[in-house]
Amino acid sequence: MRSAQYAELCTEQCDSSAHAQMDASTQEDCHEDYIMNSTDPDPDAEAYMNFIKKHCCYDAIPTSCKLVIFDTTLQVKKAFFALVANGLRAAPLWDNKQQRFVGMLTITDFINILHRYYKSPMVQIYELEEHKIETWRDIYLQYQDQCLVSITPDASLFDAVYSLLKHKIHRLPVIDPESGNVLHILTHKRILKFLYLFGGMVSKPRFLKMQIKDAAIGTFTDIATVRQTATVFDALTVFVERRVSALPVVDEDGKVVALYSRFDVINLAAQKTYNNLSMSMQEAVRRRRCFVEGVIKCYPDETLETVIDRIVKAEVHRLVLVDRDDMVRGIISLSDLLQAIVLSPAGIDALFS
Repeated sequence: MRSAQYAELCTEQCDSSAHAQMDASTQEDCHEDYIMNSTDPDPDAEAYMNFIKKHCCYDAIPTSCKLVIFDTTLQVKKAFFALVANGLRAAPLWDNKQQRFVGMLTITDFINILHRYYKSPMVQIYELEEHKIETWRDIYLQYQDQCLVSITPDASLFDAVYSLLKHKIHRLPVIDPESGNVLHILTHKRILKFLYLFGGMVSKPRFLKMQIKDAAIGTFTDIATVRQTATVFDALTVFVERRVSALPVVDEDGKVVALYSRFDVINLAAQKTYNNLSMSMQEAVRRRRCFVEGVIKCYPDETLETVIDRIVKAEVHRLVLVDRDDMVRGIISLSDLLQAIVLSPAGIDALFS
């Protein structure tokens, strides 16, 4: 069983200020050491990687969390309404005939259904109204070779990061091998937050002081964006064809004014407006249920440490890299950060390029 320390720090309501235990003088000394010895091998380069290897998935599971499981005979429409009602992004799927978990229902499924069957605001999407989850999976899996990727609670968090990035998935069910029950769904966000909370326990790698423009972390070319005058269906098309998880919304001058993510699409279900995908992105952003305070950005001259601190505290999945004129220059995601601080020090790069 976990210690009381883990039980306290692994709840969803953990205070992220626990990361800031190093006093200012110590941080300044570390920065000076980095400047003075930047040409020398960094003895702490693998500190985060080793830390993640020493902790198992169970350590990162919160003491209290919400988990919803869908039977594959449930109607797709009801399933998405249930996700909205519970504030969730995904749910494991149980096949009663096979007596096992067979996959995950995610917002990506909702996007694919809308994009596949939408015709016009005048034509109702009957497939969304009538399909059961199993029916949709039969159709979708004709084109997608997918199986449920999962992990055991005693596997290392390093293995979890490896699985998430290797399979290019965003959610990894933790399944008890004895009972077969899903205990939790691990995400990039959860793992990075765990590392952030316990970061004071290990020495900081020198590469955290690198500026983003020099660290080459993130996507900097062929950035997928959408104009605020484009339609929601245009955005869905980009989601499907480019397989990106979020789109910077830009104005007529190309400046970023909002960020529209896959999760925002679920608002169409919440507001029952999924039959009107011809609305502009400007309108779709305005109608979002949850208030979003601008776009969480970062700049090329900021350090990797600053970026990690900002993305964890803001509890977002990505930052938009912009120049001082708010022109989009890149996207830095949670997977980019985990790749850089956990897998790259282990020499694992090529698999995820």
